[in-house]
Amino acid sequence: MYKQRIVIKVGTNVMTNKNNKIVRPVLRNLVQQIAELYDRDIITVLVSSGSVNAGKEVLGESHIADQSQRRQVYSAIGQPRMMRLYYNIFNDYGLKCAQVLATKRDFNPGVHRDNMIKCYEGLLTEGVIPIANEDDAVSVTKSMFSDNDELASLVAELIQADKFIILTDIDGLYTGNPEDDNTEIIKNVAVNQNVEKYIQKTDKGEAVGRGGMGSKLSIAKETAAKNIPTFIANGRRDRVILDIIEGKNVGTKISI
Repeated sequence: MYKQRIVIKVGTNVMTNKNNKIVRPVLRNLVQQIAELYDRDIITVLVSSGSVNAGKEVLGESHIADQSQRRQVYSAIGQPRMMRLYYNIFNDYGLKCAQVLATKRDFNPGVHRDNMIKCYEGLLTEGVIPIANEDDAVSVTKSMFSDNDELASLVAELIQADKFIILTDIDGLYTGNPEDDNTEIIKNVAVNQNVEKYIQKTDKGEAVGRGGMGSKLSIAKETAAKNIPTFIANGRRDRVILDIIEGKNVGTKISI
């Protein structure tokens, strides 16, 4: 039996460079930390963005005018490429991984949700690292998640995770613009604490993505309210996941 289950969400801004290309050393660093956790009997579910960017790298500029359809195509092409990258890196560390795709409707009570629970439980029991993502190829309108932060939160609840870690491209929630010298990171946030006034200032320092700091904080509070301590931290910081697990004062922690 594993001592802990954790869910890690890694955003596009963490794993891509300024040219929107996937940075493989970032993925390797992420997997290396997950492998070290595995050796400590801590198993991870990884919720990974990147498929759309990976698809763009393969297809190049699309001639499809409809933005939603274009996203579907890029994701359908990029998903197997992302999984191939992850499969090879996990294999280098002697670990197996699996892909689990879902739409928002799959989390509604019923057969689909029950089947997802069985799938995750089976993979975790076998020591396989699930890599979750939205099924972008078929997920449109009402079946879409607001972003992968929401998907990751639902997965954390589904598997009854001990911790939920959101990795982004800045160190956490700040009191102002992260680039200002007098700005500080807010280390601890209670679910009932009003810190939303800092969101706009913090977002100025965050690269543009589908979910900004406002979305992350909202999802983090919702998750923490379910007694799952949640962390927002910089995914490119060395040993960031291990430091969080070891109780070091890293990023912003949201809890009851």
